[in-house]
Amino acid sequence: MAVSAKSGRLASLDALRGLDMFWIVGGSSVAVAAAKASGMSWLEWVPVQMKHVAWDGFRFYDLIFPLFLFMIGVAIPYALGKRLSRSDSRARIYGHLLFRVAVMIVLGMMVNGSLLTFDPKKFELTYSVLQMLALGYFVAAVLYLNLSLRNQIVATVVMLVGYWALLAFVPGPGHEIGKFHEGCNVGDWVTEWLFGKWRGQQIGWVVGILGHASTAMLGIFAGQLLRSGLGAWQKLRWLAVLGVGCLVAGVFWSGWITEWIPGAWSQWPIWFPIIKVRWTSSYVLYAGGISYLLLALCYLIIDVWGYRRWAAPFTAIGANSIFAYMAWQLCSSAFRRVSEVFLGGLKPYVGPWHEAILAAGALAVLWVLLGYLYRKGTLIRI
Repeated sequence: MAVSAKSGRLASLDALRGLDMFWIVGGSSVAVAAAKASGMSWLEWVPVQMKHVAWDGFRFYDLIFPLFLFMIGVAIPYALGKRLSRSDSRARIYGHLLFRVAVMIVLGMMVNGSLLTFDPKKFELTYSVLQMLALGYFVAAVLYLNLSLRNQIVATVVMLVGYWALLAFVPGPGHEIGKFHEGCNVGDWVTEWLFGKWRGQQIGWVVGILGHASTAMLGIFAGQLLRSGLGAWQKLRWLAVLGVGCLVAGVFWSGWITEWIPGAWSQWPIWFPIIKVRWTSSYVLYAGGISYLLLALCYLIIDVWGYRRWAAPFTAIGANSIFAYMAWQLCSSAFRRVSEVFLGGLKPYVGPWHEAILAAGALAVLWVLLGYLYRKGTLIRI
């Protein structure tokens, strides 16, 4: 539903959310096209970084989704804390949580699960971005509502370690302790057993909810910190400490250190590679560390120093991020056609830059719509 924007929103959160969503709704296409058009060899890394890594490892684009889920976590103490302060019943809160999860799963199936074919034989309860966000959000919200901060930390550690133990030591087809290959761990087997042909292409997402929820929990810790009575500089120091700590923990747990210390260490089953498509615990920590540091930077610039104008284009996207995502996923070809109508005739004059201009035009069409909603103070919420 559409509601009026309220004052008091954390400006840095909307801006960072919009900056993150910018890359999904056309920013990456513009960057790739511009890098290719430039013909500069030193920009050849751009197209590579705008694609997900095939299995283990980490690229820029592998940060987009965990950063967004992290920010969903940041918002939970603000949203649920407000509802608790006005004495909303737990039943009402849980009802709203379940409603949001159901809607986001349906929206995810519209984008990735063939729902709009209206052919039940083609439907997939697939590993969509929105499904991942919804399930991680739900588990994290339940933990926030029912546990103290100390127990929330304990629960997050248990999820991270428990997820590693399940994938490392519980046998699946072709399983080998200390090795992580597609289709050979218990997470893949559980999803296929539960959903069969409905499972979608990414088959490890059921057990992977532990990883998704852990990412959201890292965001919840940041949200509680920002809502606390600490001074701004104390908050920044804690965000930086958490960021660096998670980064170091993620790098160590991933086993990257074994590249420089070969031998028996590399064969230990403690290592848990950074694998986005399995949302491994090391991936949670590594991406979470970067997320903490980016949030700290935006909080410093926007909320502490007060420099907000530069972030206005991103804030307009971030204020209606789910709408922006759905609009781009379902209507990007229409935005592209509008861009071609107005900018297609430039081709003889701009040469290799034509594709980058058309991509930027398609993004601009969506941004004009989002900018209008933002100026009107309208937030489209689930």
